[in-house]
Amino acid sequence: MNLTRTSCFLSLILRHKPETIGISLDEHGWANVDELIEGISKTREFNMDILEEIVRTDEKERYSFNEDKTLIRANQGHSIPVDVELEKVEPPEELWHGTGEKYVSSIDEIGLIRKSRLYVHLSKDKETAVKVGSRHGKPVIYTVKAREMYQDGYEFFLSKNGVWLTKEVPVKYLEKIVKE
Repeated sequence: MNLTRTSCFLSLILRHKPETIGISLDEHGWANVDELIEGISKTREFNMDILEEIVRTDEKERYSFNEDKTLIRANQGHSIPVDVELEKVEPPEELWHGTGEKYVSSIDEIGLIRKSRLYVHLSKDKETAVKVGSRHGKPVIYTVKAREMYQDGYEFFLSKNGVWLTKEVPVKYLEKIVKE
């Protein structure tokens, strides 16, 4: 069994297409664990032990169980409308966004937009942003003037796994880091 492929499938279900296995998410993004296991088991080997292993070993801490492990949800990254009950938080002075070269002209023109997701994802440090950007080819890093945005009325949220979220980042709050 390939745990990585199963984790990717779980991500698809809990963030984008629960109907793929015939389940639905509640308004807060929670899925019934028994229904999830039953649905995934129709396509591959899957049980509670495998689900717990995926949640426990996921480097990005994408998933959370409720207290009695009867419900599970993705912490962020949804393209379907759910309210994962994020608290508004005052951000640090600056945050970071990593992307690939192919997106730079669009970002420089219109800023960071959420596209199909509910939020723009930002990193707490430059190193994480570089990792994220590297997934899209040669990384390009932007500094986000988060505190200034916040003072101008933009809302920020911090997901359970440490990813900063906001609805958009206009160009005036971005500074591209150019490697020399």
